[in-house]
Amino acid sequence: MPKRMLQGVVVSDKQDKTVVVRIDRRFTHPVMKKTVRRSKHYHAHDEANAYAIGDMVWIEEHRPISRLKRWSVVRGERKGEAVAAPATDSKAK
Repeated sequence: MPKRMLQGVVVSDKQDKTVVVRIDRRFTHPVMKKTVRRSKHYHAHDEANAYAIGDMVWIEEHRPISRLKRWSVVRGERKGEAVAAPATDSKAK
């Protein structure tokens, strides 16, 4: 089964090796038939601390890393420039 990938914006990078990503989604309200915007925050693993607030990133499902982190950053764009996330070897630990 393929892993889910989501695209969002980094809203916090204060934690070590962790970024908080806001994922926005739009849908039509079932009763009002109006377009509604909802957002949700995900904690994602950023091994190299490469991303800062405002960066656009793609996150991928991952095994639980900590109490809140179940996602990891795959790649991102740093305010105009594309950046590839460093490859991590999960068996090295």
